Amino acid sequence: MPPPRRLFAGHQLRALRRRHGLSQALAAQRLGISTSYLSQIENGDRPLTELVLAALARAFPQDWGRIGEDATLAAAALAAATDPRIEGVAEPDPGLTRALRQQPQLARRLVALHAAYARVEAQVRVLDDRVDSGENAARQPWESVRDWFHDAGNYVDTIDRGAEALVARFPGDAAPARAIAERLRSRHRVTIERGEAGGGLRAYDPARRTLRLDRALPPESAGFQLAHQLARLELAGEIDATVAGSGLGDPAARALLSVGLANYAAGALTMPYAAFREAARAERHDIDRLRERFGVSFEQACHRLSTLQRPGAEGVPMFFCRVDMAGNITKRHSATPLQFARFGGACPLWIVHEAAAIPDRILVQRAETPDGARYVIMAKGLVKPSGSFARAPRRYAVTLGCEAAHGEAFVYADALPPTSGVTPIGSSCRICPRTTCDQRAFPPAASAIAIDPDARGVVPYGFE
Repeated sequence: MPPPRRLFAGHQLRALRRRHGLSQALAAQRLGISTSYLSQIENGDRPLTELVLAALARAFPQDWGRIGEDATLAAAALAAATDPRIEGVAEPDPGLTRALRQQPQLARRLVALHAAYARVEAQVRVLDDRVDSGENAARQPWESVRDWFHDAGNYVDTIDRGAEALVARFPGDAAPARAIAERLRSRHRVTIERGEAGGGLRAYDPARRTLRLDRALPPESAGFQLAHQLARLELAGEIDATVAGSGLGDPAARALLSVGLANYAAGALTMPYAAFREAARAERHDIDRLRERFGVSFEQACHRLSTLQRPGAEGVPMFFCRVDMAGNITKRHSATPLQFARFGGACPLWIVHEAAAIPDRILVQRAETPDGARYVIMAKGLVKPSGSFARAPRRYAVTLGCEAAHGEAFVYADALPPTSGVTPIGSSCRICPRTTCDQRAFPPAASAIAIDPDARGVVPYGFE
């Protein structure tokens, strides 16, 4: 068998480093190599070795695939072989990497098996959630739509690009909300009215071409509703085509997906992909700076950051969720290995629960999941006014986070010194293997319970 082709891709590695705003010293530190070695690679004097490719796979999981097709397969196989969730040594080995490079069929099978393992884990999580929720019936329409967005990676290319092309036709000096409102009036002859508080956020009468918005809506929420309506009028073809190809058979689920796609498009109109991704990197994902820059709400900016997964132009992989005062997850998405329970609440050790009780204050946490992955997490409690004393305001919290390896691109990591503690978190007690968690609500599914009548810990049982 001929020796594997040596891969010289210094210019691509340099471009990747600059996209992340890293100096050679910082990039070399992240990859675990010397600055001089990285400089030699970037100058084309040294090839990318298997170990460097493995480091790229860990440090830049959304970007390293651009380095080359051969590298993609090898690094994907290395990532599968060194997954910390699987028992055994989780460090790249020169013999292993050489075997994977020389045996591409073996590498493909390893990647396929790892993907199957991930699917089985997801299925176990689904079954656990169904047991936890007591649900035995068929999926509800909102579940089907939520899972569709999850399977799509929370990124819909045709609609995102369609929205970006539409924004490009807006006047260059106009704020997005004003440009959207003006386009509704001039192109579609839509009259915009502000109605009584509590009468519904938005109501469109196609016969009269009248769009009525709740007068209690804050400016950024009103702007989002205007963008939603413009998307329904100008991106109807893209939305209808996506619904038609969704595979959803339930008419209610298809209708809900149509609404969800219009909301997605509204986010893409108010925060165009390329401009928002560039700003997010420049501002180190400082949400307050981004919301002011684009005229959107804190929650809207958080949600948009979780959608930046355009192939070839990915943002930092983020997870996002919204939690109500009862601990229920009402929105969720993750572009990271961390996954949420599909029903009910999240791990009580997450700071998002504390944030829900402390509105308008940002809390930061360094956390570790049972697989050993570490994350930097930001959470903030929010209050949406109702416009009337007779109606209680909506109170909830949002959380956004990334893997700790991307901490230099996440401004909230600055609040966590290296010596600060790490909180052990999970996604659901029924699948969390931790045996020493004081916050455990019930034992893991299929575990053997051990009861000692003569001893009582914080949790009244042990398990294996």
